[in-house]
Amino acid sequence: MTTPGPLPADQPRVRIRIDLAYDGTDFSGWAAQPGLRTVEWEVSAALGTILRTDPVRLTVGGRTDAGVHARGSVAHADIDPAAWAGLPGRSDRLPQEAAVTRLAGVLPADIVVRAVTEVADAFDARFSALRRRYTYRICDRPSTLDPLRRRDTVLHKKALDVAAMDEAARGLTGLHDFAAFCKKREGATTVRTLLGYSWARGADGILIGSVVADAFCHSMVRALVGSVIPVGEGQYAAGWPAEILTAGVRDPRVTVMPAHGLCLEEVVYPPDEELAERAEQARATRTLP
Repeated sequence: MTTPGPLPADQPRVRIRIDLAYDGTDFSGWAAQPGLRTVEWEVSAALGTILRTDPVRLTVGGRTDAGVHARGSVAHADIDPAAWAGLPGRSDRLPQEAAVTRLAGVLPADIVVRAVTEVADAFDARFSALRRRYTYRICDRPSTLDPLRRRDTVLHKKALDVAAMDEAARGLTGLHDFAAFCKKREGATTVRTLLGYSWARGADGILIGSVVADAFCHSMVRALVGSVIPVGEGQYAAGWPAEILTAGVRDPRVTVMPAHGLCLEEVVYPPDEELAERAEQARATRTLP
């Protein structure tokens, strides 16, 4: 397996947006890796198959780890115009309509492409995004766990106080350095704006955490979830996660929660006329005031 390269700079192209969902259970994450089954490689190869080209290079709005799911993932790709125009064959469908149908015929059952659309050259699935929203599912009543949801719901054997977790979560919102909740990468900032973080118990008794930010760093969401679990168990007060945040270093008492409870629900973009400006802002290194 080779990583797909970009089209030559002087070659005409059509930029497409791909909206997709997947069950992450059997994938080694989004990013293509030699010898491993990944979402990126499956979609890239499928696009190459229907376009009759080499595998297509993709840029994604949210790179998920192994086992993490997505209902609202977004990627973009630059396509050869002739290959794109030829997708409908002899039918009177538009290329974007034909793309959805034909991808359904070659993709595995754990990936579904919702829509394929032509977009402006300024659209960048990663850097144009205004915010990403994830959810996390926990069952703290073992006898009520739905076995049909075992792939996307984490079983927690101790009862949790969802009101305390919600209070703790809301104390982490705002512009901060989230180094205490991220796996650091050389040269990468850990400053993020956490736009929303809340917890509620659904009618079925499942605890649902909702986490929204302009962007996330590696393992951030699962560590944020892990920071409020001890509060829900009554081990610490609601202000404890904020203390961890302020300390700015990884704390062994914060567990990075299992991947399968996490789902990328949504990636939100600005209007077309604001795409380029947003991408420029996102590429700038974020710092605290």
